[in-house]
Amino acid sequence: MMRNKRMASVMAGALSLSILAGCTGQGTIDNTVKLDPNNPVSLTLWHYYNGAQQAAFDELVEEFNATTGKEMGIYVVGYSQGSVSDLEKAVSDAAAEKVGAQEMPDIFSTYADTAYAVQQQGMLADLSAYFTQDELDEYVDGYIQEGYFLDNEELYLFPVAKSTEIMMLNVTDWQPFAEATGTTVDELSTVEGVVKVAEKYYAWTDAQTPDVADDGKAFYGRDSLSNYFIISMKQMGIDLFDVKDGKVTIRADRQQIRRLWDNYYVPYIKGYFTGLGKFRSDDVKTGDILCYTGSTSSSMYFPDEIVSADENRAIDYQVLMAPVMEGCDRVNVQQGAGMAVTRSDEIHEYAASQFLKWFTAKENNLRFVCESSYLPVRKDANSTDALDQVIENNDLRVNQKTYDCLATILNQEGDITFYTTKCFDNGYSTRKILDFSLSDQATEDRAAVEDLIASGITRDEAVAPYLSDDAFDTWYDGFVKALTQAAGA
Repeated sequence: MMRNKRMASVMAGALSLSILAGCTGQGTIDNTVKLDPNNPVSLTLWHYYNGAQQAAFDELVEEFNATTGKEMGIYVVGYSQGSVSDLEKAVSDAAAEKVGAQEMPDIFSTYADTAYAVQQQGMLADLSAYFTQDELDEYVDGYIQEGYFLDNEELYLFPVAKSTEIMMLNVTDWQPFAEATGTTVDELSTVEGVVKVAEKYYAWTDAQTPDVADDGKAFYGRDSLSNYFIISMKQMGIDLFDVKDGKVTIRADRQQIRRLWDNYYVPYIKGYFTGLGKFRSDDVKTGDILCYTGSTSSSMYFPDEIVSADENRAIDYQVLMAPVMEGCDRVNVQQGAGMAVTRSDEIHEYAASQFLKWFTAKENNLRFVCESSYLPVRKDANSTDALDQVIENNDLRVNQKTYDCLATILNQEGDITFYTTKCFDNGYSTRKILDFSLSDQATEDRAAVEDLIASGITRDEAVAPYLSDDAFDTWYDGFVKALTQAAGA
C-alpha cells in the first residue's frame, strides 16, 4: 500500500511536470501552483536537532505555521529522529520500504551522501523548478553548488545551516605553559605548528614530575579524521576524491599522505595527541588535552570546568581558526546537513520549497544559527553586523561560545575557501575509511607503546619501530586498498 501511494504521487507529479513547458529549472513552477488557506497542505519534516537546536527549530516552525504558513495554506510538523545516524537509518529504511519503517517524510534533514543515495532511487524532488536563479544567487555559492549532485542543473539538496571547523583552546591551562615556554597562539595557525607546540607541552608537563619518566601530557586532539584527510589534501592542491558525474577517482598520493601521517600518527604515537572520549570536548573536560579541532557546532559543548578524579575547577576558552598545512592556502571544510524534499506531487513540493525559503530568510536563519553554532546560508546574513542586528532586534540571549565561534568565522569569511567533496556511489562508506583507518592504527599502536614503556623500555626505544618507513608503507598500502574497495573504484 505504501509503495502504491508513493508511486501514484510520483507519477502524478511527473505527469504535471511533463505538461508544463520548460519545468526543469529557474523557478518555472513557482507561480503556477495555487494553495488554499482553507484547506492547508500538511508537511512532515524529519530532522536530527536536539536540545537548544530543537527548541530553536520548533519555535521557528510554530511561527511559520501561525504566520506565512497560515496565509498560504501550509502546515509543517517537525519530528526529531534522534541523532544524525538515527535519522539516516530512518530515511534509508523508509526509502527501502523496510518492514516497520515509516513512510517517507515530505522534507528531511540529510547530509549529501544520504541524499545522493535516495536521489539515485528517483525519490527526491528537483528543487530548481521552485527557485529562480535570482533567488538562488542570494545564497552562498558553494552551499548551493553542493546540492547539484551531478554535472547538470537539477538541485536536490537545499542549504539551511552550515558548519565548518574551528580550534577550541583551554586558555586557562594554556597560559602558564605559554608563559613558561614563550609559546604563542600564533604557533597554532598551522598543522605543523600544532605538532611542535604539542611536543613542547609534552616535555613541559613531563618536567613537572622529574622523578617520574615519560609522563608528559597530550596537548591536542581532532574530532574528524576524514575532514583532516580531505581538507589537508585540498590545501595541498589535491582532490582526494576526484568526482566526475558521480564517478570517483581516488588520489591518495603517497608523498602527501605521508605528510598527513607525520602530522597526526607520529605525534599520537609519541603521546603528544590523543583521543579518549567520544568527542575531543570530552577529553578537554577530563583534562586529557588542552586543545582540539572540531566543528563550529561543537563549540557550545566546550566545557566550563575540568572534571576528573583529582580535581574540579573552572576553565576559560579561546576560539581560533582551524590550523592549515604549512605553506598552503586556507581551505575550510564545508559541512552540515541540508534539507531534501521527497518527490511526490507539485502541491507538496511547492509547499516544501516555500517553507525552505521562509526558514532561510535572513532574519529567520540568523535566529536559528544563534542557537546552534551553525553558519547562515545567505550572503547577506554572513557578517557579524547582520548577526548583531538580529540579536538586538529580537533581544536574543546568545550563548557566548556560540557567538564567539560564529564571529571568528564571519570576521574572516572573505579569506576562507570552503570545500566539500562531490557525491559518488558508496561515498559514505569510503569516508568512514578516512575516519577510522589512521585513527584506529594510532590508538592501537599508542597502547602498545605505553605497554612497552610500562615494562621498562625507554620512550624513544618503544616508539622507534612504529615510526619507520616500513610501518608507514604497510599502513598506506592497506589504506589505499581499503579506500579503493569501499569506493568500488
